[in-house]
Amino acid sequence: MKINLNNAVKYFFPNPSLEMVYYEAIANSIDAGATEIDIQISIEALSKPETFAIEISDNGNGFIDRNFEKFSNLLESEEKDHKGVGRLVFINYFKGIDIYSIFEGKKRIFELTGTFDGENEIIENVNETNKTVLTFKQYKKEKIKSYDYVRPSSIKRSILTHFYPLLYSYKVDNKNLKITVSLVAKEPNLLYEFYTDKQEIIVSQIPNLELVTFDAEGIDLFEKFDLYYSVQANQSKESATITALCVDGRTLPMDILSKEGIPIGYEIIFLLYSNLFTGKVNASRQELNMDEGELKAVKRLFGEKVAEILNAKIPDIQETNNKMTLSLIERYPHLNGFFETNSVGLIDRALSLELAQKKFFNAQKEVLDAAEITDEVYEKSLALSSRVLTEYVLYRNVIIEKLRKTDKKSSEADIHNLIVPMRSKLSNENFHNDLFTNNAWLLDDKYMSYTTILSDKDMGEVLDNIIIESEISEKSSRRPDLAIIFSNDPTEEKKVDVVIVELKKLGIGLAKKEEVTSQLRQRARKLLLHFPDKIQRIWFYGIVDFDDEFKVSLLEDDYIELFSCGTVFYKEQPIIIDLETKAQIPVGLYVLSFDAFLKDAEARNSTFLNLLKAEMKTSI
Repeated sequence: MKINLNNAVKYFFPNPSLEMVYYEAIANSIDAGATEIDIQISIEALSKPETFAIEISDNGNGFIDRNFEKFSNLLESEEKDHKGVGRLVFINYFKGIDIYSIFEGKKRIFELTGTFDGENEIIENVNETNKTVLTFKQYKKEKIKSYDYVRPSSIKRSILTHFYPLLYSYKVDNKNLKITVSLVAKEPNLLYEFYTDKQEIIVSQIPNLELVTFDAEGIDLFEKFDLYYSVQANQSKESATITALCVDGRTLPMDILSKEGIPIGYEIIFLLYSNLFTGKVNASRQELNMDEGELKAVKRLFGEKVAEILNAKIPDIQETNNKMTLSLIERYPHLNGFFETNSVGLIDRALSLELAQKKFFNAQKEVLDAAEITDEVYEKSLALSSRVLTEYVLYRNVIIEKLRKTDKKSSEADIHNLIVPMRSKLSNENFHNDLFTNNAWLLDDKYMSYTTILSDKDMGEVLDNIIIESEISEKSSRRPDLAIIFSNDPTEEKKVDVVIVELKKLGIGLAKKEEVTSQLRQRARKLLLHFPDKIQRIWFYGIVDFDDEFKVSLLEDDYIELFSCGTVFYKEQPIIIDLETKAQIPVGLYVLSFDAFLKDAEARNSTFLNLLKAEMKTSI
């Protein structure tokens, strides 16, 4: 029965890697008893895949009649750890493979294509030593996805990873095997380490492995795991890592330890053996057919043992991880207790933070979804509340840092949006989201109880009605840079308090600075007229660039200087809007420097943060 090989390759190898071409050719050579395998790659440049060619030769027994018969019949294999489909990956990548094999004084010649039916030519009386050569021609894909598929150093590492169990067994049995990988690159690219190169694998030179045996706890009562490993310092600037399951004589890489997880200059090998894996690899040898729960348990036990060995062999790992954890706790104290303490290798800062945040979220969810408030849930909710508060105080630090980075080139709008987003509307109904948007605490924490009304419609109308004459005469007739914060909705019957922040660019002259206090009073009158009988108090904050002349001007106008980390002047100014009744509304006028605005907020926030950090360290 003939099989369409082009269709068969799609069935058995739905997503094959180009590296599998090398793997399958090497496996065939080893099966044929080869002691020398030579892989020669040539390509002009990675961007020219049409020039890609491979020649793989060995000194094995070759295509004797029995071997050729097996090769010609799909799925035929005499050994349980062979699938009989590996050769299909060749025609997934190449239109044809020219093959000749010298054996027993004969030479067999044939071409493997998608329509191969076993046709071959035999030449008798050949006086040459055994040799088999596979020449891969006419690369079928539009591109080669990675330099790793053609770079000898990368291919060597992949071959070692894939065949380490077999290669190590050769070493133990004192068998000879040498694999050579060479590349001829006509257009080198040093940036990607792509150049003519030659690498060798000699089994007698691979590291000796130590063995530790442990129970398959939680998976099988009777089975055990054998972990063969090597942890060696080398002279290389790079680190080499192999962590894999050993199945049917080959490996399945398992993501236990990342390349960044070990200090530079170490060669790490961890190979996990177990009868649990036997016969459970799929036809393409790319996946292990195990229950998902079992596979997770295997990965957990594997990772725990690897971490234990690495901490013993490389003490620097534990010391570095302790420093990293302390750094994370210092930066994110609300996540203290959620950071991983049993990391495999060096801690990945970004990953550790991500996992801690997920744990924190899950803990919050558990408390919020609790059916009843038991003592345990109550205690947990108190601890989480402290963490949430810390998270909020840390968020404030982020806003302060953004303010610190503003300079003379920054616009008033940049600062405006850090206080409250321009033309937004915040309300108590959406408390949590608005809490991380309304930054009125930069002025005073008491204003966090205020509701901000800055919707497009309402804000436009308010601004139009509080623009003063000096602004109307300006060329742009633009609206002033104001943040207006109401303690409640001014359209309702209840009276409200108002906070208004006015921003002035750095570097303006004294006359413009003196205009600020006058503009604040004028704006107060206009706002009172716009919302008659609705406003009971107004707090004005003018953020201005200070100098000695301006300070003198404020003192002459009866402003008093307040305690601050910068410069702050204050004056209580009654505003009269009705000449007949002479009714007055008290207005508090604050004129402050940008330093005061920033540093006072920072000082208040650091008090909360230091208190929370100390408490969390004590409780945890």
